[in-house]
Amino acid sequence: MKNFALLGSVAAAALVWAAPVVAQDEAADDTAGEVYFVPSPPPIVVSASRDGGIKLRDYTGSVAVITPEQLESRQTRDIADILRDVPGVAVAGVAGQTQIRLRGSEANHVLVLVDGIEVSDPFAGEFDIGTLQAEPGARVEVLRGQQSALYGPDAIGGVVSYESANGRSRPGFNARLEGGTHGTVNGALRYGAFGDSWDAALSAVVVSTDGQPNARNGTRDIGRDSYTLAGKGSVEVTEALTLRAAARFIRTEGRTNDSNFDRTSPTFGFIIDSPGVTFTNEAIYALVGAKLETLEGRWTHDLSAQIADVERETDSPFGITSASEGDRFKASYVSALAVADDHKLTFAADYEVEGFRNATPGGFVFDERREIEQVGLVGEYRYSGEALDLSAAIRHDFNDLFRDATTFRVGAGYRITDTTRLRAAGGSGVKNPGFFELYGFIDGRFIGNAALRPEKSTGWEVGLDQQLGESASVAVTYFDSELDGEIFTTFPAPTFIATPANRTTESKQRGVEVSLAAQLSDQWSLDAAYSWLKARESGVEEVRRPEHIASAALTWTAPDDAASATLVVRHNGATPDVAFTDPSFRPVRVQLDDYTLVNLNARVKLTDSVNAFARVENILDENYEQVFSFVSPGRSAVVGVEARF
Repeated sequence: MKNFALLGSVAAAALVWAAPVVAQDEAADDTAGEVYFVPSPPPIVVSASRDGGIKLRDYTGSVAVITPEQLESRQTRDIADILRDVPGVAVAGVAGQTQIRLRGSEANHVLVLVDGIEVSDPFAGEFDIGTLQAEPGARVEVLRGQQSALYGPDAIGGVVSYESANGRSRPGFNARLEGGTHGTVNGALRYGAFGDSWDAALSAVVVSTDGQPNARNGTRDIGRDSYTLAGKGSVEVTEALTLRAAARFIRTEGRTNDSNFDRTSPTFGFIIDSPGVTFTNEAIYALVGAKLETLEGRWTHDLSAQIADVERETDSPFGITSASEGDRFKASYVSALAVADDHKLTFAADYEVEGFRNATPGGFVFDERREIEQVGLVGEYRYSGEALDLSAAIRHDFNDLFRDATTFRVGAGYRITDTTRLRAAGGSGVKNPGFFELYGFIDGRFIGNAALRPEKSTGWEVGLDQQLGESASVAVTYFDSELDGEIFTTFPAPTFIATPANRTTESKQRGVEVSLAAQLSDQWSLDAAYSWLKARESGVEEVRRPEHIASAALTWTAPDDAASATLVVRHNGATPDVAFTDPSFRPVRVQLDDYTLVNLNARVKLTDSVNAFARVENILDENYEQVFSFVSPGRSAVVGVEARF
């Protein structure tokens, strides 16, 4: 493949002068009794500020931090799975595309960062979170609510930030190999190293499965093979100057099924077994940067550049049925000044150019390359006191295609007592139309709309964080948002050919999020989350946004960590969706049944460096659909071994 040469170059660069995208103060000692979202999390929320991080206790918005320990205790392989345990997150996946929605937003309203790199596909406008595999030592942050003031048009609903471990925080070799039902094999290998002035890490993950049928009454297994190779690290050139780089290659090959387009068939519009239909997704991401500290570290300057190159293709027995190419170049400068111990000012400037081309062969698609250019300027202020925390950010985006936009975010937190904290935040967001929405063309099936305008959102939230004794904490948040100019697909007469348009009415989202973290005893711990959501447009429920989502993870750990077991229960309420079962191709509203998934895993220590493990997913063999007519996997089981040395 043509991208393997580039992959080798960026991976080598990442090992030579790659780096953590975060500068964490591992020595922070002020988190005891003041952590509300997860037990014993790292003290820094990296993605919550453009200057490299905020202490968790000082953040004024809603955030969930998924620690490496949680990823490992739940034996997480696909990051999409553990995101189901975060309040306010809805996950819906099919072969070739897994979507996440935050607080009722659309899937393309969520900015996904991987080691600081923006990884969404410029063509599709969103990232397939199903291609992100968990690496040993990784962690995840989820910021909920409008974040456009910090990150621009792609963060209207929130930010999901995945960070792989650097060579200093997790040195040595990590290896994992497992196999199980449905021909499943999953392997991971990682090596990290560091010296006095450098660190580096390289990891590889391979996932292969024969899969299970995903069509109602189908027999064709929908399998996939996924490969990830990543590297990162840093080098301190001087005491004040640090260089860093990160790179990642992801390739996924899999089977998929098509809808039945035979108007005379009783299963018209349903997913059916489609022999020979496959998909291939391939992406390369890379980042290089430099950070300079001046005024004894009180004034920092960070300059970085990143690229993304994403290719997607769907094939049938008759050849390529669809293909796209998307690319992004982004350069950023961030300057942060600590005015005093409690005050910090940050300025950021972003330059970004995105390009795409519909690479589907044949004369029935529009295949001309298009580009969009954008410049964003950010100003941010933070105050962190003993009891009061304040934050404010404003951003202005200069767009070459759309009207310039200004977005903001403000927040405050107040510690009423040592164990009780109130917080409130509000902000605005904007989302520019995607390339395919603007210019996409498939003869007789889809026509783009170059007159689309950006979607705009405003919202606010109020929350309470309560420490319960020394071993438990609970967070409760109420949020309310409005989306103006929502882009949707319409089917105008007389041709009824799909085309996007802006709604003239407002879409409203409001809800409640609850999370609980408790150390029940020396051996038992519990994490639980619940979300209630009302997402409506003109009184009609928005699709793929369940009203109720809940999860609980109960973990037992033997003395001296000789063994452990975790029971995870995830409930997804009834969900509205659309089906194209009308021969006119006009959508028909349907309701997907609620479902509950039960997973159980266990681990036993064989030696100080080797563990054996096993897990069973969907123990009850629940039959459910996340998207209309796509049947999700049933029961599966794996056993494996992992080593760290």
